[in-house]
Amino acid sequence: MNSFRGFLRKEFLHIFRDRRTAVILFGMPLIQLLIFGFAIRNEIQDVKLGVYDKSRDAVTRAIISKFASSGYFILSREVHSEREIEEAFSSGSITEVLVFEPDFARRLQRDGRGEVQVITDGSNPNLSRIVSGYTAAVLHDYQESAVPGGGREAGVVAVPLMLFNPELKSVDLFVPGLMALILMLVSALMTSISITREKESGTMEVLLVSSLRPAQIIIGKVVPYFLLSFINVVTIIAVASLVFGVPCRGSLLLLLLESLLFIVTALSLGIFISSVTASQQVAMMIALAGLLLPTILLSGFIFPVASMPLPLRMISNIIPARWYLIIVRGIMLKGAGFSYIWKETLVLVAMSTVLMAASVKKFKIRLQ
Repeated sequence: MNSFRGFLRKEFLHIFRDRRTAVILFGMPLIQLLIFGFAIRNEIQDVKLGVYDKSRDAVTRAIISKFASSGYFILSREVHSEREIEEAFSSGSITEVLVFEPDFARRLQRDGRGEVQVITDGSNPNLSRIVSGYTAAVLHDYQESAVPGGGREAGVVAVPLMLFNPELKSVDLFVPGLMALILMLVSALMTSISITREKESGTMEVLLVSSLRPAQIIIGKVVPYFLLSFINVVTIIAVASLVFGVPCRGSLLLLLLESLLFIVTALSLGIFISSVTASQQVAMMIALAGLLLPTILLSGFIFPVASMPLPLRMISNIIPARWYLIIVRGIMLKGAGFSYIWKETLVLVAMSTVLMAASVKKFKIRLQ
């Protein structure tokens, strides 16, 4: 019995000897609970609404005012052509567009039916379904307020249209997300244990006394995973196109270049984790709990970022996968060019530069 107690005591001391490990073991479950609790939501606020009003009568103005006062929609802009609608969706300046047919009020009074075309971004089916549901609820409220109990003069009918993904195929949503997830798994997770493996195996001293510079050591650690990740990108794009029929409406070269940039960002993040941790166990736990879960929950892969509370939306801005998902969906599904994704590209470039510089600096300190 005494030997068993001593064994238990030894195991507890082993866990708490490393403060970082203890903090991760007790802190990560709480953080994960909070993230899951706040991120998994279906409510969306401040939907950016565009209006293409071909009628411009009192009824259409009343319906637009109803949307503006609903608390869910923000009148973002007024569009004047179908081409402008597609450009607005490609740039991300709107989430939904209401298109009123000509002579809306006259047709409503004459035929008892007025059609409102509801255009949403089908590249994110989950978000489109939620926004379409809100739109139907607002139109129903308008009909009830116009003619209580319904009636001939209140036959406002919503005609949904999904741009970029009219069939609402969920695979078009998940393939870009899986690209980000797989690249983060291979790049960040594997490189996060690369330097710590050298520390634990005792071969770090050999590298420290060699003629290699810190940047050369880091590049040597990164290159194999960079090539492996690039092969994964080509494989995923090929399988997505040939097996699942996911289109690539934009430039394939631009998609590959942006994917290479995201790989560099993920590798930089993994190297930084590896340079600030002392053991593979801690590095792997940080990479799994601190990178993969936020990539799934906070990047917009499954749950819309717009439905999250403000603190989580702010945290999502430092998740590289969020910006990469905007880029991939824009190129593959919307056919967007560089002029529409240059801001997201600039964010990834800045993240890569900061993380790589911090990794080299931290490694130089260890050399000293």
